[in-house]
Amino acid sequence: MPRCAAVPASPGAESHFDLVSHWRLEAPVEQVWAALADPAGWPTWWPYVQQVRPLREGGADGVGSVRRIDWSTRLPYRIVIDVEAVESVRHQRLRGRSRGQLDGEGLWLLRAEEGYTDVTYVWRVRLVRPWMRWLAPLLSRVFRWNHDGVMRAGEAGLKRHLAGGASGPGKPALRRCAGDT
Repeated sequence: MPRCAAVPASPGAESHFDLVSHWRLEAPVEQVWAALADPAGWPTWWPYVQQVRPLREGGADGVGSVRRIDWSTRLPYRIVIDVEAVESVRHQRLRGRSRGQLDGEGLWLLRAEEGYTDVTYVWRVRLVRPWMRWLAPLLSRVFRWNHDGVMRAGEAGLKRHLAGGASGPGKPALRRCAGDT
């Protein structure tokens, strides 16, 4: 199975995509959960996350909170989305809804295994920017390539972070994934 797969959500719906990423992390589920459940910390380990700003606080489990996330990408554009936490099942599942330049729903699924944690991220997204919708039939492979690279960089950054590497306000010097040109 590919590490990251992306297909239109339905035939002829190039402005809707289901993007699926799989990570295997050599860390206990508790540590992986702590990193993923704390979006404010993402910029310290995820090279493409430029800034996370709280817009609304949620409950003790984070549900109801809204964060504005500013993403850079492998392409010459940025994405800014507001993400509301809508579900949190400790050490198992996080779900959020995004609004802004991309609308959609993201679901983090965590599964503890001996010696590692399997993470699956499912991102059902609708392109909002008119230029993206207009070019989607021609550029859908490029959009998928972009998403895959952003996710691979997140996986690599989280691995470094969990191993005690990338922390603090400075990001790792490597901003692109292996295989980028």
